Amino acid sequence: MVKIAKLGIMGGTFNPIHIGHLVCAEEARSQYGLDEIIFMPTGLPPHKEIEGGTSPEARYLMTVIATAVNPRFQVSRYELDKEQLCYTVDTVRYLREEKAGVELYFITGADAVLEILGWKDPEELLRMANLIAATRPGYPLDRLSEITGRFSRQDRVKVMEIPAIGVSSSLVRERVRRRMSIRYLVPVGVEQFIDKEGLYRQT
Repeated sequence: MVKIAKLGIMGGTFNPIHIGHLVCAEEARSQYGLDEIIFMPTGLPPHKEIEGGTSPEARYLMTVIATAVNPRFQVSRYELDKEQLCYTVDTVRYLREEKAGVELYFITGADAVLEILGWKDPEELLRMANLIAATRPGYPLDRLSEITGRFSRQDRVKVMEIPAIGVSSSLVRERVRRRMSIRYLVPVGVEQFIDKEGLYRQT
């Protein structure tokens, strides 16, 4: 068993999980030497409504299917089983207690970091974990520097450039609704699960 010194946390609704999520997680693992990455499907997000009428269990199963082939990827049910509003800082606090002595890296998009001032206890979040801001080539970072510069632990914010992949969960849902192919936009097992369960056809 690999001793974990650096743990990545990849949160999101994963509605559905797609290749962009997986590329981002693997790039973070590679660039920052992470020993393991925990994918954390959101239960009840405070700032985002979960579209498509997809059940938490379906989102969890799709995440398990998508990550199963990578031994460095794990999936947690923590937020799903809480059945209450899920704030990033609370999840990080939980993992910090569960994984004592492990350095934490929370992975999110650069656009989400721009909203960090609206998150619950952002200073506390940066005290407990590094924040990896994933960005595509050419994405303007002026506002990111401006906002993170207001925090005492701005050194905890790491900018990570990833390949530009024009896929999103909303795009996948829309293509399913329009009966268009999603092959290669999601792992094959996720594609099969969406088809078998009839997900997103009415969104």
